[in-house]
Amino acid sequence: MSPAPIETERLLIRRFNPDDAAFILELLNEPGWLRFIGDKGILTVEEARRYIERGPMASYEAHGFGLSLVALKESGVAAGMAGLIRREGLEDVDVGFAFLERHMGQGYAHEAAEAVVAQGWDRFGLARIVAITTPDNERSIRLLEALGFRFERVFRMPGGDEDLNLYAKERPSAAGSPAQSGVIL
Repeated sequence: MSPAPIETERLLIRRFNPDDAAFILELLNEPGWLRFIGDKGILTVEEARRYIERGPMASYEAHGFGLSLVALKESGVAAGMAGLIRREGLEDVDVGFAFLERHMGQGYAHEAAEAVVAQGWDRFGLARIVAITTPDNERSIRLLEALGFRFERVFRMPGGDEDLNLYAKERPSAAGSPAQSGVIL
């Protein structure tokens, strides 16, 4: 059984399923995705379906979390994705987000990223979450800083040839939190 979606004031954040392939095809071919994240070679709905199955859905199975579809609560329209990712080559779980260009500049990425980071603390008991971005992705950098992430270093992913910025945020300490009580949700 799939966990309940995360609800924010304006958004529903739910797990991807194969029926979201047309949306993934559009998102992964947006100019911003291609520039800042990279071309995944997803050119058909069938390839997008496989991307969902081998990426987000496989991550849910392996880790209990992964990238999720972000929809506008009022209309149900898919606007982007956000979630926690366990990447090979990173010690910590990282937060990722991407939105269709027509839904940018409205605070949706901030709202979604804030919600999935909170889930990382509260549901998964993470002590630290990181984020990676290209050095020229100013929008993402501003968003990460607004969320309280701090620049740590420039690095390269294993086998990568591109310099990336690594940002990190420590779990806020709060009396009685799962991390302090030893309980992992």
